[in-house]
Amino acid sequence: MAGGFAIFLSASGAFLPQDVDYLGMQVRDLCNIGNCRTVHFMFHDRVSFGGVLIAIGLLYLWLAEFPLREGKAWAWWTLFASGVIGFGSFLAYLGYGYLDTWHGVATLLLLPIFTTGMWKSFSLLKDGNSWKLLMRDIRSLNFKSRIGLGWILVLFTGLGMMGAGTVIMVLGMTSVFVPEDLLYLQTTASQIASINPHLVPLIAHDRAGFGGGLDCAGVMVALIALHAKPSRHVWQALLFAGTIGFVCAICVHICIGYLVPVHVAPAIMGAIIFLTGMTMIYPDCHGIVGGR
Repeated sequence: MAGGFAIFLSASGAFLPQDVDYLGMQVRDLCNIGNCRTVHFMFHDRVSFGGVLIAIGLLYLWLAEFPLREGKAWAWWTLFASGVIGFGSFLAYLGYGYLDTWHGVATLLLLPIFTTGMWKSFSLLKDGNSWKLLMRDIRSLNFKSRIGLGWILVLFTGLGMMGAGTVIMVLGMTSVFVPEDLLYLQTTASQIASINPHLVPLIAHDRAGFGGGLDCAGVMVALIALHAKPSRHVWQALLFAGTIGFVCAICVHICIGYLVPVHVAPAIMGAIIFLTGMTMIYPDCHGIVGGR
């Protein structure tokens, strides 16, 4: 729901009320500066973040409904790891100084629900409860077989998301922009700050939030690739989550005209690697004889 709202809000061309209060500017005021590129740039981070949130929600639903319900410890620890990263990334605001009140309220509302669920579901675990179980029962990743290579590609997708998410989150807490961003914006960081001293912290908040979400989703994709039993439903969950995440991340760049190859290429390559892996593991997950 939160991810869908972020996408809807950006598509409608609106800021949150606290964003307007913090900036002291309406969207139309900011849009009159730099051919609206700054506004579009902010929306591109928010749409990407919305796609990641929807992907996280889908994977949480799958983990809870299937492996955790079956008492699989790896599923509990996967949720735990992603939750620590996801909720912990909220503290990234300390690096840029903007406390988003709606983000804070949503975090405070979700955190007790999440922790209560984790506490109550801990008793479901049937194969032990140590985090060290994440090191056991890892899928045999034989790169010489088509299906083994497919799972490796899905794993690589998750690891790539974790790496990219960490970089984006750190970027949001420090320099905020990369050269490709400024090339698209046709300005400099100091010029953006001169427009409004609160503008860079607000952009940094969006970047750090997106990075934390990407990191959170990447952990789940990687651990699912290592541990999940092949099934139709795990294939569907990964496909739906990956599709919404990559479609939002890639299409929003097309919509706003941010097509700097160096910037867009990682997302496109990630989508290709992910879809290739999903195609290769299809027989394994759908019980097709001879798929190996």
